[in-house]
Amino acid sequence: MEAKAQTRYVRVTAQKARRVVNLVRGQNASEAISTLRFQPQAVATDVRKLIESAVANARVKADAAGERFDESELVITSITVDEGPTMKRIQPRAQGRANRILKRTSHINVTVATPVKEGAK
Repeated sequence: MEAKAQTRYVRVTAQKARRVVNLVRGQNASEAISTLRFQPQAVATDVRKLIESAVANARVKADAAGERFDESELVITSITVDEGPTMKRIQPRAQGRANRILKRTSHINVTVATPVKEGAK
């Protein structure tokens, strides 16, 4: 059973989001959610909600297929952070000059799945 979730245009730089995502890559989904609940970074909330959404998607997919669902078996198989579009703003400076402000965004994708047992195919 595999389920995906994505969030787009998150107002955080991809570099800052990758620091948080690297903490939970490959972890059990429920462990990752509890880990992210206590992280001080602001983007940890967005990543936690995204993982919770992927778990909910897996639950719906299992119900539709009539399969057994156990949330504790789900593992984060892949989680990526890509750069989104950058909003460009201007800040006035002294003597008629201007500085450019770059407001960066990110796209975060997560896939959760149950690990494949060796005996079953």
